[in-house]
Amino acid sequence: MSGFGLVLLAAVAAALVVTGLPAYVVLLAASTIGALAGLASGLFTIDLLRALPSRLIGLFESDVLQALPLYLLMGALLNRLPVAGALFRSAAALLPKSQAAPSVAGFALGALLGPMNGSVGASVLALAKTVAPRLKDAGVPPATREASIAVAATLGVVVPPSLVLILLGDALLGAHSMAMTATGRTDRVINTQDLMRGALIPAALFLVVCVAITWWTNRARGHTQAALRVEKPTRGDVALALVSLVLLVGLLGGVTTGLFYAVEAAAAGAFVLFLAALVTGRLGGGALGDLLHGVLASTGALFAPLLAATTFTLVLRLLGTDKLVAGWVDAIPGGQGTVIAIILIAIGISAFALDAFEIIFVVVPILAPPLLMRVPDAVWAGALILMVLQTSFLLPPFGYALILARGALKTGAAPGAVLRALAPLLTGQIAVLALVVAFPSLVHMLDPKGSASRSIDSSAASKDAADKRVREFTLPPIPFGNPSMPKFEAPKRP
Repeated sequence: MSGFGLVLLAAVAAALVVTGLPAYVVLLAASTIGALAGLASGLFTIDLLRALPSRLIGLFESDVLQALPLYLLMGALLNRLPVAGALFRSAAALLPKSQAAPSVAGFALGALLGPMNGSVGASVLALAKTVAPRLKDAGVPPATREASIAVAATLGVVVPPSLVLILLGDALLGAHSMAMTATGRTDRVINTQDLMRGALIPAALFLVVCVAITWWTNRARGHTQAALRVEKPTRGDVALALVSLVLLVGLLGGVTTGLFYAVEAAAAGAFVLFLAALVTGRLGGGALGDLLHGVLASTGALFAPLLAATTFTLVLRLLGTDKLVAGWVDAIPGGQGTVIAIILIAIGISAFALDAFEIIFVVVPILAPPLLMRVPDAVWAGALILMVLQTSFLLPPFGYALILARGALKTGAAPGAVLRALAPLLTGQIAVLALVVAFPSLVHMLDPKGSASRSIDSSAASKDAADKRVREFTLPPIPFGNPSMPKFEAPKRP
């Protein structure tokens, strides 16, 4: 029956593409089919399904996941306030006069506000409203505008504390705990803060590459002498930009360095922005109700597939699919470079049918534990997975950011022209990914302890965190019925 789990996984991907149904509906349907098949075959009894409530309740005990609605609220408030426009005009005014200036300012805005917008979709809409008109006024071709907005919107994926990064960090914490239990290693279990620090240098490198490519491309095409009509910032814009920059960088830096917990930073930022919106009259009338309704709807749209995916992964473990995949990963010849390359390719292929959140909820819990059994450096593996997920947003023709940018801008640019405009930036992204693959030390440059995921740490806090996550991801003792309980074990090499 372990192979039946893979059939269910393929059916989920196909159903999401063909039917257009919400992800949580498809995942719950697949979970029901898998559970009924397992019960009918006698593989497990219904008593094992009693593990589901504790797994679901355990999800909401995480303060990291509790911070997600607050970050969504911050993004909604940022879209109500004139922060994005003030930051864009101020940044463009500081840059040398060139047609590349608006695009470069857009990249900076995407990196700064992207984590607060909560998702790539929200970032695309915010940048389409703030940056796209300025790019058009500057004479930037339609295809280049679409490519620039799409890439800028994905920068927030790897800049902490993005939703993708938070959710991936939480998933890897559980996977790393299981890998430690299966192998007997005593590495300190990775946490979300480790991944935040590990992703920051690759994110900064990609931002520098984007700026360099955009500046050089526009110079090479002779756009530097174009008449620019970017609106000059007022004194109020400059003041608002400075205050916002200090607040946002302070929050991002505090979360990354561990000065603040993610939920504390989100609560503080949302409170400050809420007061600013009240003072400026941006929440008058029914605006507050509409804003809160939108935040709750977005939170539900994020948590529903998470709960459904948790149910689905429990069924896959009951079917033994995790052991089957672990055996395949263990049988991969070569060192850790070969293993992680194959896993990243598998995740990249999944991105053609699943979005980043669905990959984190469904694919990562299956692939990550056996991967981390073979690859001790969990921070490096997590940063590479994060970069592959970011790249998936830009891969034509189904890249999520590309589709959203095309729908939001409606420039009418030919797909081939958009692809040509995107190609240099996508090549730069792949080059940064290859650089991180070749030099794992890049992800540990901001780690004050050296290589966190590989350092031996027998502290009680680390052990308690590992034990808690293992209890959440494994099945409870069976009070009666089938005495055999499937456990996650490291496969033995032949």
